[in-house]
Amino acid sequence: MPRQTEPSANTALANILRAMMHGCDIRSESTRTIAGQGRLQPDILITADDRAPVVIEAEFMPAHAVEDEAAARLALPVAGGNREIEAAIALRYPAGLEDAYDLDAELKSARLSYCVLTAPEEDGEGHDRFPESGWLHGNIGDVAELARLVSVPQSAVNAAASALESGIDSAVGVLNEMERQSPVAAHEIADLLGMSEVPQTRRMACAIMANAMVFHDRIAHMHKEILPLNRLWEEDADNPQGKVSDAWDAILQINYWPIFAVARDIVNLLPAHAAARILEHLRATAQRINSTGASVAHDLTGRVFQRLIVDRKYLATFYTLPASAALLARLAVAKLQKAPSPSTGEGWDGGDDPVRPEPVEGHAATKTVIPAPSPVIPAKAGIQRGGAMDWSDPKAIANLRVGDFACGTGALLSAVYEQIATRHEQAGGNPASLHTAMMEDVLYGCDVMPSAIHITSSTLSGREPNVGFGGSRLYNMPYGRQQDGTVAIGSLELLQSSSVMTLFNTSDPALRTGSTGEETAASVNADVPDEGFDIVIMNPPFTSNTKHRDADKGVLNAAFAAFNAEKDDQDDMASRLREMAKNTCTHGHAGGSEFAALADRKVRPGGILALVYPMTAINGASWAKFRELIATRYTDVTIVSIAANRKDMSFSSDTGMAECLIIGRKVKGKEKASLRADFVSLRRRPGGFVHAQEFAKGISHSQEVRRIEDGPYGGTPLIVGDEHMGEMLNASIGTYEKGWGAVRIGDASVAQTAQALSNGKLWLPRELNSLPFPMAQLKDVGRRGHDHQLFISAAHKGPFTKAAANPTATYPALWNHKAGNEKRLICAPDSQMLVKGGMEYRAYELWTTASRCHLNSDFTFGSQPLAMAFTEQKSIGGRVWPNVIFDDERYDYAFVVWGNCTLGLLSYWWHSSRQQSSKAGITTRMAELLPILDLRALTDNQLATAKDIFDDFRARDLKPAYLADADPNRAHLDKRVLCDLLRFDNDTYRAVRLLAAKWCAEPSVHGGKRRPHNATPAI
Repeated sequence: MPRQTEPSANTALANILRAMMHGCDIRSESTRTIAGQGRLQPDILITADDRAPVVIEAEFMPAHAVEDEAAARLALPVAGGNREIEAAIALRYPAGLEDAYDLDAELKSARLSYCVLTAPEEDGEGHDRFPESGWLHGNIGDVAELARLVSVPQSAVNAAASALESGIDSAVGVLNEMERQSPVAAHEIADLLGMSEVPQTRRMACAIMANAMVFHDRIAHMHKEILPLNRLWEEDADNPQGKVSDAWDAILQINYWPIFAVARDIVNLLPAHAAARILEHLRATAQRINSTGASVAHDLTGRVFQRLIVDRKYLATFYTLPASAALLARLAVAKLQKAPSPSTGEGWDGGDDPVRPEPVEGHAATKTVIPAPSPVIPAKAGIQRGGAMDWSDPKAIANLRVGDFACGTGALLSAVYEQIATRHEQAGGNPASLHTAMMEDVLYGCDVMPSAIHITSSTLSGREPNVGFGGSRLYNMPYGRQQDGTVAIGSLELLQSSSVMTLFNTSDPALRTGSTGEETAASVNADVPDEGFDIVIMNPPFTSNTKHRDADKGVLNAAFAAFNAEKDDQDDMASRLREMAKNTCTHGHAGGSEFAALADRKVRPGGILALVYPMTAINGASWAKFRELIATRYTDVTIVSIAANRKDMSFSSDTGMAECLIIGRKVKGKEKASLRADFVSLRRRPGGFVHAQEFAKGISHSQEVRRIEDGPYGGTPLIVGDEHMGEMLNASIGTYEKGWGAVRIGDASVAQTAQALSNGKLWLPRELNSLPFPMAQLKDVGRRGHDHQLFISAAHKGPFTKAAANPTATYPALWNHKAGNEKRLICAPDSQMLVKGGMEYRAYELWTTASRCHLNSDFTFGSQPLAMAFTEQKSIGGRVWPNVIFDDERYDYAFVVWGNCTLGLLSYWWHSSRQQSSKAGITTRMAELLPILDLRALTDNQLATAKDIFDDFRARDLKPAYLADADPNRAHLDKRVLCDLLRFDNDTYRAVRLLAAKWCAEPSVHGGKRRPHNATPAI
């Protein structure tokens, strides 16, 4: 048989891609495709409306010239249009393809290698390459998805987002002036949106109008009766308000209700003088955005909308970054694809209602009662057959149910929609055929902000603007004091009911969620069935349901302080949540845990739970019941974190704290939870959709993941091209009371050593076997002191007031962090406690817990040297230095020298919450579980040696912990503790010093802080 040629392979590849990329024009081996260069013949050219052209250059291996040919196509103008090629894919066909008998069949199963080249975002020469070195690997479906992703350049999206935000800010300035001059109009707009008349409401109003303006220009070319914005202004520049209102009335005759109905009403309420200025600002903004070519970025308005929210402190509505949303959605949908579903029973064929499986009981150790779910409301038949989702079947997809009960602007729902549509398209379907069912039946979203529901609705409906639908499952949930005097707590009302009366709007007519018309009811029932969802995906509010925060500003319960809630409202809402969340994983100090309880109630057995949570969920004491829920009711669990610093360690925008993604499949029937999870530590968060695609592929396709118990050899690497993008470790999650340590890990071998140490084994890098090491939990050797609030808080009837330090103080206290006072093991008290009148006996009781040893509960590795501190006299432990009490005072010395050597620092770090960049925290409750050297195992001689070591270090300064590897005094402390106290040899000491270097290289230790130029390893 004659050998296959590259043109024949390119033609076959184009034919396969054409079936996977509905709505795209795909040409192969065609001349006259490049303007002005009729003889130039790209291998494959992909074009589509509203997207930048993408070219694929392909060669048989070894494909030496393929990158150069792909790069040469960048910036070339495509014939018949005004767009240039902004991305080129260089693709290498696998060896042996030229000898294929059935070229189509070989290509469909081939493992292809490829990279993508793009013009640089900033003006400059050359091009950007992803990956930076090496090649991506995947099948034709992966190449099709990559081509779609790079056809919307991130630079254009960023420029459009900035332009939109700037335009909204300009319009808000006019609206603020109007509020002062025409307060009645401002209040009418607020009433229309169902919100108070505050600056936030004006921002929402402008965002809604801006969104409609952008969409207007986008669809004008689709309907001859719709004039583009510039022509509206040309026809009647003196009356833009009337022209825009009339134009939007005409648009509503077609459909587009979620986008234009509320926006039109806002325009009609504006005074004429304000309307002209506002609409002019937004017209220019819309045209600037559409000129970037980024109008297909459906999440654009939602992204900017989140930047405009001023009530974040209490609503905690931090926006899920688009690439993060894409990563979470990909991981969730991938697990759905593997789930042993359908929704209510193995092998269910849609016949009689199946029997609800018995719930999995909580672990007896914490006596958590996981409530039995409500009776199943069965989904329609045909969701899945044989354990695999049939993505080619639109009826099967229509039977899916996806819920986000804190949906904000719909970023996560949009991301899941994108994944479902992509899979359907790659299976040969038309994504537009799904749109009506997706909007009417599949996607459920709830939020307390009316404007958020509007943005979600317009974002989702904007995916297929020419496809109409009736109603939707997007609900604005009642929140705060209601007209009947009761209080409501938003989506959390669904904790005790599958149906809640929800107000969409206070205007009449009020409800605008359909795309084909206006419903006139002012309220509807939100029907959200228990155990009815295949995927529940959320980035819920993290605000704690606790009092005393900002009490001086009248905020007594931060979780319910939004929308200017009065004190009584806050208290009543908190009480309602406590009542409704009984016997769930909810904890008042674990802000967001109540939404996990709600999600668990709604997801079906076999369904997927996907959450964005703060890092405290992994290690915080208040989150133990949540961890129990995940460990005992879910399997195939994946936990993703980022081993980076500052803003790059979160998946949301503007949080400033580390976050994690938690994805798991709910056990069903007699299935048992595995009590293990794959922990993924990324070296950086996904910088765009292409990164998210590759990260998700690497995570989901990993067949074997190294266990944390396997020794200090590192985890399973996550490789993108030649770049090491992270590591994966499989670890137990059965220790949910203690927390899970395998997060934000740059070098998995450090985690493996830390895990072994906490279990009484010293397993060091380069060592084949572990050595026994005496370890115990702090509570078994000593006991922790009291929380600082018991000493001074009026709410806890604290008997003291805090005052400046005094050398003759009756009640000295080590209270605050003072860098100059914490360089040595011995610290001087920095405060004193004064007894309140009538509380002398309570003061006496609390003083009995004073001690010389103190634990650093708020340890910043980048600036502080000490994990444990010692005071010459007994002192009260304060906010950051709680007491540690031992019955044998000799333990004090051993505890402090152990706690500040490298192994002690490692143990502290492993057990702490690493939510901040270089800061670790341990609450007084979690301190009880801290693994420490088992001081009870030390002989009298060893305890005497510990005192000698302590005395040796009385006058020695220690460097901040992040420089432990370069600190000669810390090295000396390591040697004395290991060799003199614990009697290990010099080889062990040298291995610990290597461990110190590895630990100091962890991003959660150095926090991105630059090391001094003379910080060299100390031995």
